[in-house]
Amino acid sequence: MDLINPSRSIEQKSRKFLKSLTRKEPSELLLVIGTGVSAAVAPHIPALCSWRSCIEAVINAAEDLEVLHPSDIGEFRQKVTEDRDLLVLAHDIIRKMSPRTGDTKPNFFQDCLMEVFDNLHSQIQNPMLFDAILQLMDQGTMVLTTNYDNLLEIFGQQQGKPMESIDLKCKEKVVQWARGLQKYSVLHIHGLFTDPCGLVLDPSGYKDVMHDQDLMEEFQELYRIKSFVFLGCGETLRDQIFQALFLYSVQDKVDLEHFMLVRKDSHDHFYKLQAEMLLHGIKIVSYGDCFEYMPQYFRDLVAQICRRRSPGTACSDCVKRKQDENGDVTEKRIRKGNDTDFGGS
Repeated sequence: MDLINPSRSIEQKSRKFLKSLTRKEPSELLLVIGTGVSAAVAPHIPALCSWRSCIEAVINAAEDLEVLHPSDIGEFRQKVTEDRDLLVLAHDIIRKMSPRTGDTKPNFFQDCLMEVFDNLHSQIQNPMLFDAILQLMDQGTMVLTTNYDNLLEIFGQQQGKPMESIDLKCKEKVVQWARGLQKYSVLHIHGLFTDPCGLVLDPSGYKDVMHDQDLMEEFQELYRIKSFVFLGCGETLRDQIFQALFLYSVQDKVDLEHFMLVRKDSHDHFYKLQAEMLLHGIKIVSYGDCFEYMPQYFRDLVAQICRRRSPGTACSDCVKRKQDENGDVTEKRIRKGNDTDFGGS
């Protein structure tokens, strides 16, 4: 992934937006943000640019802190350059820096992460994307991220928003978030770097969640009733954890309507991806052929979605359908809320 160059003048022709997206209410959307968002907002932190860059930064930190043997450093550097499963590699690195008993607490990985993500609050240079995301959150859009950083929460707190980071360890908060009761919360499905012991790097780390029928139903319901908008998520659909929670757990995907904003760097690849993703109910949309176009495109898109609507802009069939859907969802969630006993989870 290319970094945004703040000094580069970026201009592109005016782009059209899909009306099937711009006519959504913000409360109908669930925004999924990936490494591309963090890379755009804080372009001078290589670890935020991609999974590969993050692992490389952790290896460098381990070398500087002298918490890995030089031979291990060399082996991991070789592996990170190969085309392999980076989640597995990250898991191997953590195990190397953890007690041999298999207990992951305490470990040197935490120190490496703190070194890599030091002083994040001072690294936000291009806040345009975050401004647009907060505008959506103000109007009811839910936010989920595969990122380990909390840059969005830091920025939101600086703007006076009661932001909160949550992960899958706290079932009660996750359920409240899934039901739209945590307006300014961001769900980190992989965990957060500030709590390294809670990081999840492979599907086995989600065994408790996968076996929790209540939670899985909440996630599946969201994927059915919300329109997911993927932003800066080049690898998310290949993420085994995301696939297990959402992509492969919901049937009849062609009846869904989700959106993924991507860079069109190759016509053949782009249109092939479009055709493939429609089978999953995902519309691939290009923000341009350059990564630097993404912030401006997304800001303009959000302005379209959040523009003040005059009465009667929505067709009567759409209004009726939405009312029926909301009624069904509300009834089901009230029943589940009465049945759910968190029991100190």
